[in-house]
Amino acid sequence: MHHVKATAPRRLPPTGAFVMLAMATVTIMAAASAPSPIYPLYRERWHFSVTLLTVVFAVYVVGLLAALLTVGSLSDHIGRRPVLVVAFLVAATSTAIFWAANGPAMLVLARLLQGVASGIAMSGLAAGLLDLAPKGRPHLGATLTAVGTSVGMAGGAAGVGLLTEATSRPEGIVFPVLTLMFLALALSSLALPEAVASRSVALLTLRPTIRVDPRARSEFWATMPSTIAGWAATGLYLALIPSLVRDVLRLRFAAAGGLTIAVLYVAVTVGGIWSLRHRTRTATILGAGLMTAGAAILALGLATGSLVEFAAAALAIGLGVGLTFNGNLRAMSAVTSAKTRSQTFAAIYVVSYASLSVPTLAAGLLAPLSGLEATGYALIAFVALLSAGAVTHALLRPSPPRVLPTAARPCRTTVESNDWYNGANRQRAR
Repeated sequence: MHHVKATAPRRLPPTGAFVMLAMATVTIMAAASAPSPIYPLYRERWHFSVTLLTVVFAVYVVGLLAALLTVGSLSDHIGRRPVLVVAFLVAATSTAIFWAANGPAMLVLARLLQGVASGIAMSGLAAGLLDLAPKGRPHLGATLTAVGTSVGMAGGAAGVGLLTEATSRPEGIVFPVLTLMFLALALSSLALPEAVASRSVALLTLRPTIRVDPRARSEFWATMPSTIAGWAATGLYLALIPSLVRDVLRLRFAAAGGLTIAVLYVAVTVGGIWSLRHRTRTATILGAGLMTAGAAILALGLATGSLVEFAAAALAIGLGVGLTFNGNLRAMSAVTSAKTRSQTFAAIYVVSYASLSVPTLAAGLLAPLSGLEATGYALIAFVALLSAGAVTHALLRPSPPRVLPTAARPCRTTVESNDWYNGANRQRAR
């Protein structure tokens, strides 16, 4: 009798898995921004108000926060692989509904499921990229999380924005493609290696909660002012800028709104890479200052009707968001471990997406009363105040010493040395 030898399923090598997770981050973020350039077409086709448009936008965040609050830390318990498979299958369902949508109700359902998928995936993707980061470059995972997010948002907005110039039904092209991509990612996720041993999960684990590793709480609170400011600014661009460009600036170039969002996220990418040259405190001061200046330029552009000033504002705000967000992720990655990583990143994303949606939803409720232009000014002023507050908070926060003790000084790059030193100081304080 021949005995069949059981073989373990084939797994992707660490480098291949790392690249796959980076691509998945880009894809899920591209799907999140893809509907924004189509919103003006939906409004024209189905005759719904700006208020309903912001509801469609905000319901994405409702689904995302619900997922983060319940299953955001699940990959710390059962592993990254099963969580990501489910996330990509839900994402494929959401884009299929977008494809078939015939009215605002289906848009709401599609955005809700898209939010749930993003909420399931985000902390697992961020944690997985940190788990699989090359040993010689431990901060590459945090950097790719931030940069992949902005690249995806830029690509989705720009690609679909240009597509709206070519066809009146861009959803018939973009959403089938995204559906197939998510199905392929779900299949690929089955081959991911695991860095976390599976543990039993009680139902209490799934109750809505926010947890931050106690060792990371001080750093977590320090990052909040700039995080809130940056995500409120991106919410302004994603929800209202295409409509402001179309209805206030009176531009009939359909791709203008999407391209403005793309400029924002290209700048976020550049800002994220630029932040690697700075300590996290310096990146926050510089980034929040740029966001404050960008809000002022955006208000001027709205007053003068200048698309050039809209684009300049997007550039300044995007650089600021990239500097602060990537710096914040690096700061948090230095004080978390694999066992608590996804729950801590889930908490970061809860605050981020609440900051993205709550001001935007408030603006949607205000728009019928004061008009779209006045609502735009109000939201711009809110972003400016938050950004100025983040600069003040960062300036008042004590800066760690700049020089390492001469004994046992490691030979590293400037960025790695700074991050190593900050982490060492935290260890001594504990």
